[in-house]
Amino acid sequence: MKAETAAKVNSRPAENLGSILLCLALTAFAAALIVCPERYVNCCLEGFALWAECVLPSLFPFMAVNLLFIKTGLADRASLPLVRVTRALNMPSSAAVCFILSICSGYPAGSRIISEFHEAGALSPRDCDKLAPLCSTSGPLFIIGSVGLKMFGDKALGFKLLAAHAAAVIAVSLVRCLLSKKSEPLPPRPVKATAGNALYESFYGATVSVAVAGGFIAFFYVVGQLAADFNLLLPLKKLLTLFLDPASADALCLGLIEATSGCRALAASGSPYSGALAGFIVTFGGVSILAQQLCYLTKAGVSVPKFVLLKFVQALLCALIMFLISL
Repeated sequence: MKAETAAKVNSRPAENLGSILLCLALTAFAAALIVCPERYVNCCLEGFALWAECVLPSLFPFMAVNLLFIKTGLADRASLPLVRVTRALNMPSSAAVCFILSICSGYPAGSRIISEFHEAGALSPRDCDKLAPLCSTSGPLFIIGSVGLKMFGDKALGFKLLAAHAAAVIAVSLVRCLLSKKSEPLPPRPVKATAGNALYESFYGATVSVAVAGGFIAFFYVVGQLAADFNLLLPLKKLLTLFLDPASADALCLGLIEATSGCRALAASGSPYSGALAGFIVTFGGVSILAQQLCYLTKAGVSVPKFVLLKFVQALLCALIMFLISL
C-alpha cells in the first residue's frame, strides 16, 4: 500500500507538468485565433474543404459498409474460413477480415473495427495490440483518387503508393506478431447481429465517425498553419533540410501534423522525392490521424508508445519501397 501511494505521489509532478504545458498550448492557440481571426478562420474553412473534397467521398461509403458487416454478424462469419491461417501467423482469428475492411476503407475505420470487436468480447486487449498496426491503413480511394490523381495528377503513382503502403503495413505487422508471445485464444464469442435497426445504426455510426474525422482534419490543419506561421517546427525543418530541399522539408513538417495537407504540399513542391515522402506521410498518418485512431484504440487497451513506434517503422519502410520503385 505504501509503495502504491509513493508511486502515485511521484507521478504527480509529471502529470502536473503535462497539464500545465497542455494548458499553455491551448491558451496560445486560442490567443492566436483571437488576434488573427481573418487568417485562421479561413484556414479552418480550408481544412473542412480539404476533408470534403479528399476524405469524405473516400471514407463514408466504406465506413457504412464496414459497420453493416459488423452489426449484421457477417464479418464474424467471414473470418471462420481463415482461422487456421491467422492462428499460424500468431494473430487473432478475425485478423484477416479486420485488415480487409480496414484497407478498403482507410483511416480511422480499422481502429473503429477493432474497438467494435473488442466491445463485443471477440478480441482481448492483447489481440487488439497485435491488430492495431495491421489495421491502421489508408484506403485505395484516398491514395489513388485523392493523392495520386487529384494531388499529383498521376493515377499510376497512386497505385504504386497503395502497393508500397500495404506491403509496409503487412510486413511490419507480421514480424511484430510472429516475434510476440502466443496468446491463448478467447473462447468463441461471435459478434452478434444488432437486435435493432442495423441499417440505421450503421449509417448513423458512419456519419458520426466521418464528421469527427472532419473535425480532426480542420483543427490540425489550423494547427499546422499556425506552426508554420510562428516557426514552431524550425529545428525540425533545419534538420530535414540537411537531406531535403526546403519545400519538401516544409511539406513533410506539415504532413507530420495533418497528412492530407502535407501530401498536397508535397505534390506542389515538384521534388523528385515527393512520392517517397508522400508514402511516409500516408503510412505514418501525422498527429491528426494518429489522434483519430487512438480515440478508439486506447479503449481497447492498445499501448500508445508501441503503436506509434510501429507506425513510424511502417512509414520508413513505405518510403524506402517508394524510393526504390522510383529509381
